Amino acid sequence: MKIQNLFRTALVVLLFVNSAFAQNSKDPKATEILKGVSNKYKSLKSYSASFKVTTLDQKNKATDTQTGSLTVKGAKYRLSIKGQEVISDGKTVWTYLKESNEVQINDVAERSDAISPTSIFTIYEKGFSSKFMSESKNGSKTNQLIELVPDDKKKPYFKIQITVSKEDKMLSSAKIFDKNGTHLTYSIEKFNANAEAPDQLFTFDSAKYPGVEVVDLR
Repeated sequence: MKIQNLFRTALVVLLFVNSAFAQNSKDPKATEILKGVSNKYKSLKSYSASFKVTTLDQKNKATDTQTGSLTVKGAKYRLSIKGQEVISDGKTVWTYLKESNEVQINDVAERSDAISPTSIFTIYEKGFSSKFMSESKNGSKTNQLIELVPDDKKKPYFKIQITVSKEDKMLSSAKIFDKNGTHLTYSIEKFNANAEAPDQLFTFDSAKYPGVEVVDLR
């Protein structure tokens, strides 16, 4: 999978934890669980997480594992994964490509279907239906499995399965089933609620990237 596609998929899933409540669900139990998850994340002033993403290419029987990190503070975020850093202060987005030492600058998209921490709080309201699948024990914790199906059949994936900790209403993992046969599993390795997140973390400082090529696409 290309780096850009891997990043976009990571952003969809890892920011989806903010609002994994499908309002149009016909499953009351799934609705109740996901609303609890949504309320939990929305109550945090900021948070940071490290994660692992495992890509299984069923066609070629190949597996690849990458790691990444995410910090969110309101509409601001900073995501690092596989040679990329994507930084936003809520108005501007900087995408830094390590291999080419290039940063691309864009305005934050205002479209209703844009994927960002700003729109992620509402994207679920008209985009997904959900279903409670199962409940299982993992040591002293209880995991709840929810399946999400996009209403838009043109999406590159046909379902997402998320695992939620019943006790603390936190996301443990998410698995995307892509139409091309690829399965991507995101596992939260470490989560820090109300993490330190100074505003300067959410802007791109070119002085820290000597020789960086700036491509302003605004």
